[in-house]
Amino acid sequence: MPDGAATAHLYLPKLATVMREGYRLDDLRHDAIAGLTVAVVALPLSMAIAVASGVSPDRGLYTAIVGGFVVSLLSGSRFQIGGPAGAFEGLLLTVLVSGLLLTLAGLLRLGSLIRHIPHAVTVGFTCGIAVTILASQLKDLGGLKLTGAEPGLLFPKLAALGGALSTINPAALGLGLGTAALIFGLRWARPNWPGMLIAVVAASALAALLHLQVETIGSRFGGIPHSLPVPSLPAVSWSKLLQILPAALSFTLLGGVESLLSAKVADGMTGRRHRSNMELVGQGIANLASALFGGISVTGTIARTATNVRAGGRSPFAGMLHAGFLLLFMLVAAPLLSFAPLTALAGVLVVVCWNMAEKGEFYRLLSQWRAAAVLLVTFGLTLVRDLTTGIVAGCLLAAVFALLKRAVPEEGD
Repeated sequence: MPDGAATAHLYLPKLATVMREGYRLDDLRHDAIAGLTVAVVALPLSMAIAVASGVSPDRGLYTAIVGGFVVSLLSGSRFQIGGPAGAFEGLLLTVLVSGLLLTLAGLLRLGSLIRHIPHAVTVGFTCGIAVTILASQLKDLGGLKLTGAEPGLLFPKLAALGGALSTINPAALGLGLGTAALIFGLRWARPNWPGMLIAVVAASALAALLHLQVETIGSRFGGIPHSLPVPSLPAVSWSKLLQILPAALSFTLLGGVESLLSAKVADGMTGRRHRSNMELVGQGIANLASALFGGISVTGTIARTATNVRAGGRSPFAGMLHAGFLLLFMLVAAPLLSFAPLTALAGVLVVVCWNMAEKGEFYRLLSQWRAAAVLLVTFGLTLVRDLTTGIVAGCLLAAVFALLKRAVPEEGD
């Protein structure tokens, strides 16, 4: 293949490949069923992640609808499903800049480099993010009332929440824990049922019927809009750019790693092969689109992508239809979504954090001293500082170990 043709192939979205191969009515039927299945899973999850990011739940839906559609439209994978995936600040300029950086990373062919981040670093920051998100949900899970703003860093946050334990709301705590328990139970007894949606609907009905004094989406945020907002650019200045650059770099690294891992998981489930650089370009443009519509950071998500594959999705149309179904849900059911208790959404994220944390891999890596050191440095700094510090420190330590091992191999190596 000539160099120009090879380069063009690297940046060909999988949708174009699917259309070139031929797309049949039977394929559309399978994609529609898979898209609806993923949309049912994504509805409560998108709202929960938005609240955990410190923004209103509608912005999570905007992200899943707009960002999710663009991810599938331009993806380097046939099966990738995009949506809000990390509980980070929802500043629009941060999302916009991270989108530009992801697009640039793809155009510079950095996809293969991101995929080679050490496994211990990936496990460390994934577990660190899981703990961080879980800590961010304790306030809503227990219905706690803080006197001031909730601290951002983990240990000050835990100290503030500990000081507010006297304000705990038993109804909220019971409803939130019950939501998580129901999701776990349904996953064990009825794995094909949409456990998250069922649990949130049940919690909303119970809170309304029993007149429980718990905060809901409606009472805190005033409800969910019936339509998408008009696209607009966020305010830009040099001072703001410098202020948000560290967070944008974190979003870029996390988004690139998570999206490529998700595409790799889909490859393993289907025997297909994704185009990593096109995947980064697609993710970058999806973040740009999400920011224009008021959304938050969007990445390819392993859970939703795996759900798409298991539900029979065959092409990127499944992800595009998932976004369309979410838009339909928002247009039709916006008033009902207002009754969802915030503690129930916190319960959803308790389950997400439990599934996100690679507990088995964490314990396995602890048995290898080099991997354990990299793991614990990444995990610890992600918790006490931030994601960027954790990843950079973990990668540097892994590089030092690799150089030392090459220079002075141990006995038996």
